[in-house]
Amino acid sequence: MRLAVLTGPDAGRTYPLFPGSHRIGSSESADIVLPDRAVSRQHLILEVSEDGVRAVDPGSRNGSYCEGMRFSELQVRPGAVLTLGTTELKLVPEGEKSRAMPLSSRHSFGGLVGNSRRMREVFTLLERLAAGESDVLIQGETGTGKELCAEAIHAHSPRSKGPFVIADLAGIAPSLLESELFGHVKGAFTGANSDRAGAFERAHGGTLFLDEVGELPLEVQPRLLRALERRQVKRVGANDYRTVNVRVVAATHQDLEGAVKAGRFRGDLFHRLAVLRVVLPPLREHLEDIPLLIDTVLSRLGRPPSALSDQTRALLAQYPWPGNVRELRNVVDRVVNLGEEALPDIPDVPAHGRPMASDDDENTVPMALDLPFKEAKERLIEGFERDYLRTLLERCEGNVSRASREAGIDRVYLRKLLRKHGLDTSSS
Repeated sequence: MRLAVLTGPDAGRTYPLFPGSHRIGSSESADIVLPDRAVSRQHLILEVSEDGVRAVDPGSRNGSYCEGMRFSELQVRPGAVLTLGTTELKLVPEGEKSRAMPLSSRHSFGGLVGNSRRMREVFTLLERLAAGESDVLIQGETGTGKELCAEAIHAHSPRSKGPFVIADLAGIAPSLLESELFGHVKGAFTGANSDRAGAFERAHGGTLFLDEVGELPLEVQPRLLRALERRQVKRVGANDYRTVNVRVVAATHQDLEGAVKAGRFRGDLFHRLAVLRVVLPPLREHLEDIPLLIDTVLSRLGRPPSALSDQTRALLAQYPWPGNVRELRNVVDRVVNLGEEALPDIPDVPAHGRPMASDDDENTVPMALDLPFKEAKERLIEGFERDYLRTLLERCEGNVSRASREAGIDRVYLRKLLRKHGLDTSSS
């Protein structure tokens, strides 16, 4: 293992981590000296063994953090980022390049918002690729902001004055996909009463956003591949190709590499779409951004930060948000509009210190504030998940597909949650 210094006075340096104990601090007697005024003289000890790396904070002044969470002892996984004062350290497996990309100073990029390292790394990447002309593939779970990302790429590109055209491939009937993408001529099929330009032509001079490209049927994929490679399209029923000047940004929540292996998606099309690739992290991997996201939602609603109490903010910060930023936005919107006194009636948000189900439910777990933080948090989340899912299924009459859409949660993940809480159903 190696320890790469990502930020701070010694940014760019790396240190080998041989088996044994490594003392990190600002003292000259430390094994790894960090000239950071916010770092204690003996700030952290890394114990390296064949089983992995264990980090121990012996009582530093400003604390040690891993992925935004403070710790006193921690088994550190490869790739994790540790924060000591203003210095960030990354545990890098031997043989892997650290690729310490400079962090963007932005706290937003278009509609995307975040202060965390994960989001600022995304902003750095977006700043670079937005200026180019290559096609882009955006990957991320439902609700992570893929459309906002595509809009931001367009707005910061040389094509910003051109059109931004959206083709939602999941929302178009398969029989109409070719017409929607490439257009048609009058009489090409029943109902084609006039010539119509497709999404590629309408995006001429600008950007075409192909949302949920993983839903594209195999039979249409060769035509999309040709359009991407030659920048030429032929309307349904026409004989001639038309040249288009368009940049394509595609997005999907699916594992396209897995779909290629399973034969559901063409490998050549995948590689053509993914000339440049952006992966948006799920909200549970950058929970430290929740306060900023809440304030951003409130600002867009025309409400001050004081519209939500500290207690409500604390509750929102404890939930892992399977529906990601979209779910957080919807919850904040409902709380603001219904008032905090209505919190117990909102299934997405736990009630203020009350049991999260009816008093006669034997599985109800109250907020046990006398427990250690981690255990209390886990019990709070468990109870919230169970009650939310139960209410969701009742509202959707047991239909998992409908429940997935309403909650903004990927169906596979929703089924996993249902099995976890014994609420699985054969309905889909």
